[in-house]
Amino acid sequence: MSVGERGPEWTSQGVAELRAGDADRESVVEHLRIAAGEGRIDVTELEERLDRAYTAKTYGELDILVSDLTRERSPVSRFGADGEALVLKTRLSNIKQNGPWTVPPKIVAECKMLSIVIDFTESVCAHREVTVEARCGTGTIQLLVPQGWAVRIDGSSTNTAHISNKVTAPADPTSPTLRIVGHPRAGRIRIQQARRTR
Repeated sequence: MSVGERGPEWTSQGVAELRAGDADRESVVEHLRIAAGEGRIDVTELEERLDRAYTAKTYGELDILVSDLTRERSPVSRFGADGEALVLKTRLSNIKQNGPWTVPPKIVAECKMLSIVIDFTESVCAHREVTVEARCGTGTIQLLVPQGWAVRIDGSSTNTAHISNKVTAPADPTSPTLRIVGHPRAGRIRIQQARRTR
């Protein structure tokens, strides 16, 4: 399913203008390297597209780099109308998902090392509940939520001594609830609330 096939909630123009994160850029970089290995683009094209991928700011800027390399959905079109999860995995660099972005009903964050920051303060969320499955080895996963959001640590979480929830303000019943399923080992999962703007 392409960006333009998501239905009324997912207009092509709207998604293209959303800010991309580090995970989106890394996904496109990997896709480009595979394409070069298969001989679909040459070394010069690869270097040019890699430069553009690392400096891309929006989904639209990333999608155009792989639009001629796939017959299906591009690697950055990760939010399906069927409720597909957003998957964030660290490899060689930290990941920060922030700025204006649309929140899916489920997020999977996994870091063996390094860190993942998921900032919901400028996001758009149409769901009453969002599940975040957080797994970390020696790394850190930090979640930053807006005022009014509720946070609930799921009972199936493990090693909860390594999960820190600093969200203490009263929840707004009209705002989303973030359900955390945490599985930290030596790492940490931290949930914090954004400061109130004056």
